[in-house]
Amino acid sequence: MNRLLLASTALAATCGLAAPLHAQDTDTAALRSQIEAMRADMERMSARLEELEAREAATAQTAATAAEVAQAASVAAEAAKSPVEVAWKGAPEISGKGGWSFKPRGRLQVDAGTINAPDSTGVEDGFGSEMRRARLGVQGDIPGGFGYKFEVDFAGGDAEIADATLTYGNGGLTITAGQHNTFQSLEELTSSLNSSFIERAAFTDAFGFERRLGLSAQYKTGDLLLQAGGFSDNFGDLPGKAYSLDGRVVYMPKLGDAQLHLGGSVHYTDLEGGDAVRYRQRPLAHFTSTRFVDTGSMPAYSETGYGAEAAIIAGQFHAVGEAFWQHVDRSDALPNADFFGGYAEIGYFLTGSDSRGYKNGVFDRVKPAHALGDGGIGALQINLRYDYLDLSDGPVIGGTQDGYMASLIWTQTAYTRLMLNYARLSYEDAVFPTLGGDASYDVDTIAIRAQVDF
Repeated sequence: MNRLLLASTALAATCGLAAPLHAQDTDTAALRSQIEAMRADMERMSARLEELEAREAATAQTAATAAEVAQAASVAAEAAKSPVEVAWKGAPEISGKGGWSFKPRGRLQVDAGTINAPDSTGVEDGFGSEMRRARLGVQGDIPGGFGYKFEVDFAGGDAEIADATLTYGNGGLTITAGQHNTFQSLEELTSSLNSSFIERAAFTDAFGFERRLGLSAQYKTGDLLLQAGGFSDNFGDLPGKAYSLDGRVVYMPKLGDAQLHLGGSVHYTDLEGGDAVRYRQRPLAHFTSTRFVDTGSMPAYSETGYGAEAAIIAGQFHAVGEAFWQHVDRSDALPNADFFGGYAEIGYFLTGSDSRGYKNGVFDRVKPAHALGDGGIGALQINLRYDYLDLSDGPVIGGTQDGYMASLIWTQTAYTRLMLNYARLSYEDAVFPTLGGDASYDVDTIAIRAQVDF
């Protein structure tokens, strides 16, 4: 269009000049010179026009390219916004949009040690070892306030379900359905990953505390924690007709920098048609099947238990104690029986920046201030405990066990630890008398544990 306008203008100018030239009969050479000059001007104008058009096209192309680049960058940025986030909590925890999450979990605990009993008792003692726990499982969240946890233990050679729960949480309320711990004892509810000794206090095992299939509710408001539930049997004992009702109250205020714990619990178990119960306990270590205190099998219609708990964590120091009374309704023909167990413990961290963990009414994970491999040696902790169990009442002579125990714990990282335990167990009315008929004697146990979890 621009070139056509230029040519028309030049032609008009040429015609306008040619007429006077013919009319006035000017010199032909001068006319030719003017025409040549005009032609040169036209060529220069045409070249300039082409140059301008080329620049206009280049500018348009650059703008188009910039737009394409901007669009591509926007698409790449959107693609970079992954709907999945990954955090690290001993293992990868994967979180998705809407409240979904998934985390593998597991633990490995390997125990070994020696038990020394009087030779004339005839019991098997000496060295022992076992894979105490070898668990694998998963846990996570589901949109709407729901959560799940499923864990299987392979330590005994057969797969046994440990935890299998579905939870719903709303504010301070949590409802749990499935197999989980009943609300019996601070010691029992504290994970084996965070205990002070390789085995829990004697009464928790002797009185048969275990995970059971049930429905429970927990409510936390401020420093107060309320727990209650109804349970049947452990998955491994189903189908069953026994049921239990359990309740626990915990008051857990902070006193300055110190954490205080005061709790109480009550438990009732209805046994089907006079089923049998049996209370007994090992000499601390689980790798032996020998029990020096044992009531034997007793017919019973119900069990009623009462527990009291107290603990304090103040910097490197902690103290904890519990008492538990177990009443057994045997039958109309047999007298009822009452048994007792309890312990008192103190502990101290030799590494000055470390303290025992606590969360929601139980002891929690120790997280070394200076982990091994991160500029420190981890956390070193010593603990002393007196552990008492009385399984004798009236005609039932199950014996008594006084345990004097010490432990040294090296927590290298938040997910690894080594434990060294010593226990001197003093027995009265032990079920294995010596060759001379003495049922009062001492047994020594030394045990170690290597542990890792994720």
